[in-house]
Amino acid sequence: MTKTILITGTSSGLGRATAKLFQEKGWNVIATMRSPEQETELTQLDNTLVTRLDVQDAETIRSAVEAGLARFGRIDALVNNAGYGAYGPLEATPFEKIRRQFDVNVLGLLATTQAVLPHFRANRSGTIVNVSSIGGRMAFPMGTLYHGTKFAVEGLSESLQYELAPLGIAVKLVEPGGIKTDFGGRSFDLTNDESIAEYQPLMQALFGFFGPMMENASEPEQIAQVIYSATTDGTGQLRYAAGADAVQVLGQRAAVDDATFFAGMRSQFGL
Repeated sequence: MTKTILITGTSSGLGRATAKLFQEKGWNVIATMRSPEQETELTQLDNTLVTRLDVQDAETIRSAVEAGLARFGRIDALVNNAGYGAYGPLEATPFEKIRRQFDVNVLGLLATTQAVLPHFRANRSGTIVNVSSIGGRMAFPMGTLYHGTKFAVEGLSESLQYELAPLGIAVKLVEPGGIKTDFGGRSFDLTNDESIAEYQPLMQALFGFFGPMMENASEPEQIAQVIYSATTDGTGQLRYAAGADAVQVLGQRAAVDDATFFAGMRSQFGL
């Protein structure tokens, strides 16, 4: 029987690449996005339902799940991909931006997961893949909000795996490094008050670091392959480093203690 996957954030980048890969592999795909009326590519694919889902809107989450079930009869996997990165000095960040970062990256992920769990539980099967980041295992300067959300995704996923395993439901974490997507564009929310001079040297160092990092980033199709493997490998593995840079950075992080790693980061950013 053909399996079905629901993927959030498929309007661009990694979400789009993941939707196309699963469709090519013969899956039914529920490709969700905030503005499906603007979509022209995924709507042309066989066995693909493009529908609205805004992770900040519980009604759209419920409706997307119901639409997927009505079209395909069941859902076998969920990829929580929707998210973005907020960077900048905490002191300069309006609280509404703080709230939105956690609403999208954490609470939206939890709400979407909650919406599919009754179906998975009834089937005694299902796989949840949460797209985290190397930024869920280590942190760069000025990423208090983004890293806070990704550390949260790591923790909730690690706990949830124990909760759901007896029900036949698997939980996976995919941890990419840099991806050649629009993360530096609409998926990147930068706050910087240049009148606070004390933060500017570190902000400039951050820009200088991210440039070369993104030049060596992985293609979204490469990371989509890791998501596909995590979804289909049938193992109890929780974490999947995705991309050569992620494998390198997470390996370095695991190999040293906090003091050594932090000293290296401080040297990298001139602290």
